[in-house]
Amino acid sequence: MTAGIGFPLFLVFAWCAIGVFFGFFVSERRIPALLAWTGSLASGAALWAAVASLIGNGEFHRDLWTVRSIGTVTISLDHISAFFLLLAALVVLASSIFSASYLRRYVGHYSLCAFNCWYQILLASIVWILIEDDVLGFLVAWELMSISSYLLVNFEHRREGTKQAGYLMLATGEAGFLAVSVALLFLASRVGSLEFSGFRGSSVEIGRMAHWSVFLLTFFGFSVKAGLAPVNSWLPRAHPAAPANVSAILSGTILNLGIYGIVRVNLNLVPVRTAAEGSILLIIGAISALLGILYATTESDLKALLAHSSIENIGIVTLGLGAGIIFTAYGRPVLAGMAFIAAFYHMMNHSLYKSLLFLGAGAIDECAGTRDLDRLGGLIRVMPYTASVFLVGALAISGLPPFNGFVSEWLTLQTLLRSAELPSTVMRLVFVLCGAALALTAALAVTCFVKAFAMGFLGTSRSKKRPAKDASRAEVVPMALLGALCLLLGVLPTYVVPMLNRTLALIIDREATAALVPPFFSGSPAHGELPAAFVADFHNLGAQVGQFLPGRGLVLLHRGGTENPVVFAMSPSYACVALGVFLVLIWIVVRRTTARRTAVRRELWAGGIPRLLPEMTYTATGFSNPVRVVFQAIFRPGSMGDTRQTVAVHFRTAIHRQRRNIYPADSLFFYPLGDAVIWLARQFAGMHHGRLNAYVGYSLGFLLIVLILFRVS
Repeated sequence: MTAGIGFPLFLVFAWCAIGVFFGFFVSERRIPALLAWTGSLASGAALWAAVASLIGNGEFHRDLWTVRSIGTVTISLDHISAFFLLLAALVVLASSIFSASYLRRYVGHYSLCAFNCWYQILLASIVWILIEDDVLGFLVAWELMSISSYLLVNFEHRREGTKQAGYLMLATGEAGFLAVSVALLFLASRVGSLEFSGFRGSSVEIGRMAHWSVFLLTFFGFSVKAGLAPVNSWLPRAHPAAPANVSAILSGTILNLGIYGIVRVNLNLVPVRTAAEGSILLIIGAISALLGILYATTESDLKALLAHSSIENIGIVTLGLGAGIIFTAYGRPVLAGMAFIAAFYHMMNHSLYKSLLFLGAGAIDECAGTRDLDRLGGLIRVMPYTASVFLVGALAISGLPPFNGFVSEWLTLQTLLRSAELPSTVMRLVFVLCGAALALTAALAVTCFVKAFAMGFLGTSRSKKRPAKDASRAEVVPMALLGALCLLLGVLPTYVVPMLNRTLALIIDREATAALVPPFFSGSPAHGELPAAFVADFHNLGAQVGQFLPGRGLVLLHRGGTENPVVFAMSPSYACVALGVFLVLIWIVVRRTTARRTAVRRELWAGGIPRLLPEMTYTATGFSNPVRVVFQAIFRPGSMGDTRQTVAVHFRTAIHRQRRNIYPADSLFFYPLGDAVIWLARQFAGMHHGRLNAYVGYSLGFLLIVLILFRVS
């Protein structure tokens, strides 16, 4: 199995190198095809390696070379890194295929040779991060990923705001990188090894305070890359600036690397075991989820909306990880396993449907010439295929059955409800508040993506420029593949949960599969533990079908004790069939009742005119205005500014209202810090007055201070 994993990993880097090499020799018009082929082959090889590792029982490990006085550079692929590699490969594969048509818009405007180079380096660095097993190699790969992603975000550098967004992304990323570097190098110095394998079991050796320091530094550093509150202000600025295929990778893969860092360090290498540390993840996750969907609901730029939604989804993932740590601390390993499974399930779902939606936003921008939902509308008539796959992504991210978002959010919420078993009243209260925040987040997510789809694809076009045709086949096909995966992961959760359980074997003490995937059909060894009446009831629901399938049935439930055998249960598979039958019946009834009627359309409120003018239709801003009004007084999500244009004193021509998002971290920390730095700089600027005697006095004073400090020490 090791040889079967090493060869595809070699192919990943080989195809990336080939893509970079030939990119310097082919014409600009051929680079989109070159990138699509080499990127697809490299991501396909990564997919091969990930599947081989997840199916096999062993892990890949290889020493590359030994550097004198530093250590051995090693790579490895266990089930955790293989899972993240699987997600990255799927997202990059779809983005690479999409690029074959999408990148043609940049021919003659920007250097596609540079784009191809940075794209291939980004793919190689992502894989390198996930297989690296020593500190120095990991940090080098992380920095290479940060720089290449910055260059890709800054690709359209002549557009207004692109450079600022790229610099903000790079600066915040470097701050997080510095924190992670300090923590990992500190650990390496304490355990006497640069290899990650030497870190395992070192929690007791480094001491409690040092452990807290490592946790806080790594959680902050990786949270920056994951886009968690309060260090997430770079994310909604970078996504609108980046090309759509890059945005898909940023949201579907780069954010996951932040979660990978948290999981690898704080759950695997130096695992946290106290409820206090888990509470930090739980609360930060709940706040990120609520704030993210709040800003998304009030946003009219489609890519900025999706960027804020990424903050929401990563917040849900972090919330699940925090719940798992807390359950572990209180001796509930099965519940901890359920929480971790829900978190990883949601991260996988987010990678798929968010990549789909970003690619759809790119297709809309390419065909319609705008991403502003206030100016879009009626696209379903001219872009039916794009509308269909975008609808799948919108339903999935809204958490509606039978798609994958429903399963993971439902599992997360149900796991939070199991906090009733915790002995601490304070902790139960924290779970209740976070669960309420998650429920409100789920409701706002439906509102947000009803707005996104309805204002973009339904109704009347509010833009003067209408797209002439749908997106190309090369753009629709990868979105359709991602949509199909969203459906499969939604209707077959009992096949996904065992795979996730094996993936999490390195961080959970007991398997959650026996409790979460029901053993109520007779082929299961645990069948005899269940009451006979309970088995008979579920037999009538079709649960025994699981005996004849390679999986574990089609009903997902959490098995409790003898008095309460079922704590919660669902079956997305049967729900999908029921929904399909219900929709067909509705379609038949509607067709028969409206077949003989002649529709006479008059808009009464508009004076009886036969057709609404674009200026009279409902906009995305108007749709989300109730949410904005309610939450404006609580969270202060933005500020309004009016610009008045006049041609004379008494004749006003236009009033332009601009809304600027203000993030909590900016208003509470970064803006005051910036003002303090500017004030300090002005104070020092006053010292430059040109008097030579004063400069000599400055030097003597500084020398005196240094001598005093050395004397004291």
